[in-house]
Amino acid sequence: VQLQASGGGLVQAGGSLRLSCQVSGSIFTANAMAWYRQAPGNQRELVATITRGGSTNYAGSVKGRFTISRDNAKNTAHLQMNSLKPEDTAVYYCYADLKRSMISRTNPYWGQGTLVTVSS
Repeated sequence: VQLQASGGGLVQAGGSLRLSCQVSGSIFTANAMAWYRQAPGNQRELVATITRGGSTNYAGSVKGRFTISRDNAKNTAHLQMNSLKPEDTAVYYCYADLKRSMISRTNPYWGQGTLVTVSS
């Protein structure tokens, strides 16, 4: 089971990007999913979370600009990023709490990261 993140790239300030996170492999269910980011020299920080039921939470720095969503049937999550700022530049990582079978415990999984660069 893996998480595959995609959608990063170079964009000008004020532009938009949409990140995608795909769970590959067989799982029983995906519980919470999230996006984190890590800028050079900084610690990894939480950007947004979404529960299986669709409840969301955002870091204050992205609230109103970013939207997290998910498709439970496809085991995917997305991060729509609008009004991007140079300080949003970072490697973005997707995260998911996955249950591989009905009797297994829920375990954390991380994607490989996708680079978002916002130029001024």
